Amino acid sequence: MTRETARTWAEVSLGNLEHNYRDLRACAPDSRFLGTVKANAYGHGAIPVARRLVELGTDYLAVACLDEAAGLREAGITAPILILGYTPPELAAEAVDLDVTQGVFTRPLAKALSEAAGAAGKRARVHLKVDTGMSRLGVLDQEPGQAAKELETLCALPHLEPEGIFTHFANADGDEEYTMLQFTRFLDVLEELEKKYGRTFEIRHCAASAAVLNYPCTHMDMVRPGIALYGHYPDPSCEGLDGPGLKPVMSLYSRVAAVREFPADTPVSYGCTAQFGRDGGRTAVLPMGYADGLHRVLSNEGGVWLDGRYRPIMGRVCMDMCMVGLDETASVKPGDVAEVFGPHLPVEHHAELAGTISYELLCSVASRVPRIYKDA
Repeated sequence: MTRETARTWAEVSLGNLEHNYRDLRACAPDSRFLGTVKANAYGHGAIPVARRLVELGTDYLAVACLDEAAGLREAGITAPILILGYTPPELAAEAVDLDVTQGVFTRPLAKALSEAAGAAGKRARVHLKVDTGMSRLGVLDQEPGQAAKELETLCALPHLEPEGIFTHFANADGDEEYTMLQFTRFLDVLEELEKKYGRTFEIRHCAASAAVLNYPCTHMDMVRPGIALYGHYPDPSCEGLDGPGLKPVMSLYSRVAAVREFPADTPVSYGCTAQFGRDGGRTAVLPMGYADGLHRVLSNEGGVWLDGRYRPIMGRVCMDMCMVGLDETASVKPGDVAEVFGPHLPVEHHAELAGTISYELLCSVASRVPRIYKDA
């Protein structure tokens, strides 16, 4: 698939990815770097992104689940991979066979990994997860001594290699006090583990994108940027904290399928939620709809960049198409390219209109939308 033949497509700049990698690495020069490629690299394409990050020298890759790790291994990627999320104990042998590092926070999974590694004559690398206030996954650390005891019980299982320990900040882009509370809780657990059990870890990590940019004290042994790696700030307050600044990696385009002219009072799209006035009007039909990742909530709200200006979406976004309004001066014809988001129209614009975040819109770009990779 090429830009010239695609109906709707995403352009992914591996050059901008490299810029962001170097920019973020410079923010934490003394820490290892984990490139987060979960959720198909936030919609950008996990395999091409992971390959480029490995070329650039990333120390680790992170995925959410075993299937994502298996996809990278099947593509020939041999770099260390950390599974951040849940893996059923029944699949422990597969995790050991893939030689991936598993985030661990329950005894059943830790025990299954230990047994599978022992049966294979291996040691299973694990990173212990501590819940310091995200209330999602992890050993709860409200009482550091009890948390340390529980974590040490997991570490002590045979055939495990407890390489790392980590936590996840809940509000590093909005609440310094709570972030520092979580960080302090994490440090307290680490202190208990070392003091009572002599347990230390090669890799301690807690800083995702916002903390990489906002809180250098949290960088520790490894940082794990996600959205920032793809050129977007987790919050506007983070802008300007990373030197030369991040560059968006993905742009999304659609090609005009038709230009239509309508008489007065003609309704547009399902539900007739938009209508031309007494002078009629024109639309450009784009072959992109909610099945491609253009959220239906943007009906009569969002827009595209076409013919040098912003053109509003008219009517409801359909499954495979949408219509944008054209004024009398527009010189649009079939085959012209509309920018859904990109250099002229940041994805954050649509995220704000949709009442969501850039992460969701990037991840929503459907698999049927081809990704075209550029080095520039």
